Amino acid sequence: MTIPQIYKLFTSCNGVTTDTRTLKGGEMFFALKGENFDGNEYAMKALEAGAAYAVVNEDSAVAASDDARLLRVKDTLIALQELARWHRSMTFVDGKPLRVIGLTGTNGKTTTKELLREVLSVKYNVTATEGNLNNSIGVPLTLLKINSQTQLAIVEMGASHPGDIKELVDIALPNFGLVTNVGKAHLLGFGSFEGVKATKGELYDYLRRTSDKVFLNVDNPHLCQMANERNLHSDPERPDSLVLPYGLEYQGAEVLPSSAEHPYLRVKLSNGRVVETNLVGSYNADNVMAALAVGQHFGVSLEEGVAAIEAYVPSNNRSQMTKTERNTLIVDAYNANPTSMAAALENFSNVDAEVKVALLGDMLELGDESLGEHVTIIRSAASRGFAKVCFVGKEFLKASSEATFDSALFFETSDALAQWLHENPLAGATVLIKGSRGTRMEKTIAAL
Repeated sequence: MTIPQIYKLFTSCNGVTTDTRTLKGGEMFFALKGENFDGNEYAMKALEAGAAYAVVNEDSAVAASDDARLLRVKDTLIALQELARWHRSMTFVDGKPLRVIGLTGTNGKTTTKELLREVLSVKYNVTATEGNLNNSIGVPLTLLKINSQTQLAIVEMGASHPGDIKELVDIALPNFGLVTNVGKAHLLGFGSFEGVKATKGELYDYLRRTSDKVFLNVDNPHLCQMANERNLHSDPERPDSLVLPYGLEYQGAEVLPSSAEHPYLRVKLSNGRVVETNLVGSYNADNVMAALAVGQHFGVSLEEGVAAIEAYVPSNNRSQMTKTERNTLIVDAYNANPTSMAAALENFSNVDAEVKVALLGDMLELGDESLGEHVTIIRSAASRGFAKVCFVGKEFLKASSEATFDSALFFETSDALAQWLHENPLAGATVLIKGSRGTRMEKTIAAL
């Protein structure tokens, strides 16, 4: 069955799903197939549960059924992606193609996306990536949530291998792009930091080909280098410039020091207005400036943008500060890499607190660089005078033999650390919780 034929049926459905457990009735079910699962086996169950149609692989066993609600394609994932691209292309606002902002970067993607959503929602009906559905499945699912009410779309795009961003921009067809930053992450897939920059730069490559706009943090030398290599000039006065510049220094803003009275990030703008956020960490200042710059480009006033940012409260284990009965927690446990870990430690050093404890989990997918990067973090943590530091994971355990930190504690799993914390309770401490998603550092929260 062709994509136009599937699209005609899609327009009569209540969205799409790839999981029978999320069915509410009337959706189009895509039977995706992976290494350890085969959605084709659940196609009939999806129809029985209320799906309007099920898109299945033409070579699957279920394709032999004569049920007219089965839509047969060569590859269900490719069909999902092509349907999303078609839907994005067929969506217009006031007679003009829908504007889509593509967003990627090593760190800060999701926080920036959430801030953009809050700021732009002041003036527009925004469809944006939910959670971190930013891969080859998540991006199509985001695009297929665009509806007749959508006026702007924000599509977060993640990558762990060369070519990932190219694949996603060819689906999302963004008109605007923003790379938050580039750093050492997923080195196992990228091979090197240069590989990271090349892949994230695929967003710039696409926008240069289409002569569309790039929001560029001109304070960031790596991003400027990537833009210059592609002839994307940061001078907005140049007629050939595709760049919309922003940046803390560029915009004359400054980060105010944190204190017990003001524990959250505060940014003083050039006009003297102070943005009082609910985010922890000076590294989020770039994300705030990005949201304000994008908002102003789309007609959201500075004051409206500031108010939207000040109202945003994170709830996704990213840059969150919470207080328990015994301790104050800084939770940034959704992801970790050498760049974000170093920034978190630097920020924690500047936190005004009498007793500081750091609970740090492995940084995953670093390949041959893993040992050295974990040694660097151990040494960095050892130099900061924290009351206690606990490391979690096999990578930190390996690195412990290469770095001297006699007072540190090492645990193989977050469960083991949580048990230790139950037996040795902390009180009156400010605790940083940071680690890659796979280490499940959030398991320690209940013990604090």
